[in-house]
Amino acid sequence: MKIRIVSLMLLFFVGLISCNSGKERTEEPLSKIDWSSKEVNLVQKDSLLTGSTYLSVYSQIYSYTEHTSIDLTATVSMRNTDDKRKLYLLKADYFDTHGNKIHSYINKPIEISELETLEIVIAEFDKKGGTGANFIFDWAIEPESTYPIFEAVMISTYGQQGLSFTTQGHQIK
Repeated sequence: MKIRIVSLMLLFFVGLISCNSGKERTEEPLSKIDWSSKEVNLVQKDSLLTGSTYLSVYSQIYSYTEHTSIDLTATVSMRNTDDKRKLYLLKADYFDTHGNKIHSYINKPIEISELETLEIVIAEFDKKGGTGANFIFDWAIEPESTYPIFEAVMISTYGQQGLSFTTQGHQIK
């Protein structure tokens, strides 16, 4: 009988430990982005075409009612779709649901090489953006370049359940 109770307790604790997803809960970003090696001085800025792109990003989404939400990890991709010319990123600002700026990811213009993708990851437990978070990207390209693509992939996994979806940027200027 004692062996059966000990076995059941051991099985319970193993099950409890295995349910832990191993996610460290923190409100701080998990990594700092250092794009200083990509910074450029745009002396030929007058000859470049400029634009702005809006990208919706979800730190959280509602579940069941507006009083219950699920936290999400967001991976924001900034893609240079041109195989011959560089893309110049002038601004990457992150805003919360209420339109308040949370963070500026770029201090000086940076270049994204041909067919290169840069990423920003918003940690799952970084809830500052809320359910209506968004980015505004200002960018510049050489004439005859292809336009950049801005996308986000949001994901969450709890236990054996998974949720994922994407959003695409929309050029606003």
